[in-house]
Amino acid sequence: MSSQEFRQAMGKFSTGVTVVTGQINGHIHGMTVNAFMSVSLDPQLITISLDQKTKMYKHADELQRFGVSILREEQEDVSMIFAKQVDEPFEDFTTLDGVSVINNALTTLACTVINSVEAGDHMLLIAEVDEIDLRDGKPLIYYDRAYRKIID
Repeated sequence: MSSQEFRQAMGKFSTGVTVVTGQINGHIHGMTVNAFMSVSLDPQLITISLDQKTKMYKHADELQRFGVSILREEQEDVSMIFAKQVDEPFEDFTTLDGVSVINNALTTLACTVINSVEAGDHMLLIAEVDEIDLRDGKPLIYYDRAYRKIID
């Protein structure tokens, strides 16, 4: 199979959209990540996947804590900024347990890295969830290379 076929097949799996944020050299950096999952309830662990082409991958050894912001359906523009599809500055952050997260996201998590695993052209960061902020709303969905919304 080609990498294009593999990409198309993986696009058939719908996911929520998250922005992962962390401090690198004293500055907040973020990236849109749809490779995010819950790993364990006890302890409460999640994992994210970082592409080797990203700044966060290159500085993963400095990234001891990070935030995960699960975006709400109204935040497609935020996802596009952190996916580098739109070249706009972003400053609408808040903090959760001392970690920068996206203001007004559907859910935010403050996490501490406990392990990293090289996996092909990505690195998996496994992290313990230290704090959660839950809000009401609907998630932004990504399916078949496009943003989607849940319609009741």
